[in-house]
Amino acid sequence: MLELLTDPAAWASLVTLALLEIVLGVDNVIFLSIITSRLPEHQQARARRIGLLLALAGRIILLFALSWLIGLTAPFVTALGIELSWRDLILAVGGLFLLYKATTEIHMMLEGETEGHGKPGSAAFAAVLVQIFLLDLVFSLDSVLTAIGMADEIIIMVAAIVIAIGVMLVAAEPLSAFVKKHPTVKMLALSFLMLIGVALIADGFEFHIPRGYLYFGVAFATAIEVLNLIARKRRTTSNAADAA
Repeated sequence: MLELLTDPAAWASLVTLALLEIVLGVDNVIFLSIITSRLPEHQQARARRIGLLLALAGRIILLFALSWLIGLTAPFVTALGIELSWRDLILAVGGLFLLYKATTEIHMMLEGETEGHGKPGSAAFAAVLVQIFLLDLVFSLDSVLTAIGMADEIIIMVAAIVIAIGVMLVAAEPLSAFVKKHPTVKMLALSFLMLIGVALIADGFEFHIPRGYLYFGVAFATAIEVLNLIARKRRTTSNAADAA
């Protein structure tokens, strides 16, 4: 283990893997910020921290269960000429759940809150944690399988995942506050979740959508929204100056 500290290849692998884990974790943080917004204000930050710590524990457990994890990729049933594994089934179900959550959140935003649904505090703390844990298992599958494919030493994989979760812990609060403050950003984030849900379902049925295409679409839409936010801020400043 000590020789890894002086091995440039090990450090390069750690940095590369940590950056990739952070990129793959962005959708996780977005999901966290949206689903915890239904909790009382004083519980939201705690739910996000616990959710990310559950994510860390789950990913490390998966890393140390390599033989079981690799077994999930073995086909167990054939449907319509497509060989499906447990991993495929988990990805497809996770994608459907993401589509369901994003669609219901968009419905609440556009149609208004009815019968107490969607108001902060209406979601049970335990129920939110369960949803976070189950969805993170789906996100963890691709994340951990990526780690296995990019590094030979399990200590490097664990260190990269710890670094990525640490960055998410720091980014979760400002990102959640930003999404909460700007409804258009929240709508954009929900659209991203729908896009990710579709990609997970496609992966489940062995139709891989290159992630570069998805990330380009996300980056382009984000750039447009940033320009809209800048223009909106300038209009607000201009109107305030005129009123004065």
